[in-house]
Amino acid sequence: MENIEASRVEDVSVLETWGRLNADPKAVLVDVRTRAEWAFVGVPDLSSLGRETVLMEWQTFPDSRTVPDFKDRLDETLKARGVEKDDQIFFICRSGARSLRAAEAMAASGYRRCYNVAEGFEGPIDTNRHRNQIAGWRQAGLAWVQG
Repeated sequence: MENIEASRVEDVSVLETWGRLNADPKAVLVDVRTRAEWAFVGVPDLSSLGRETVLMEWQTFPDSRTVPDFKDRLDETLKARGVEKDDQIFFICRSGARSLRAAEAMAASGYRRCYNVAEGFEGPIDTNRHRNQIAGWRQAGLAWVQG
């Protein structure tokens, strides 16, 4: 059953994510990176859309354990913001792996329109072992702020 639920999560590019957030005032962006990443790397800035990115850690730092009450905490946060089970929810992390797992978890919890921002905030590592060079939110020139 979980694989059926997980299959409902579609990968979308950062530019498509921005377009959908811009077009749908009820759409939400959830950044599932760690507090350290938010503070030292930055976070997507949705202020021009009159919204804020939801910050909710999927894993703890530095031990990388999945936060045990992630689904309950995010569900509570989304409900407090008036997000409904049919609203679009976009999940972003550094490069798209953690955000996919978080999106799958929330889809399995009944949220019907969960999307994974496949390129992430920083994108994959390039041939020089650097991020932010070939893909991702920052590389695309989308708004972000230092945490």
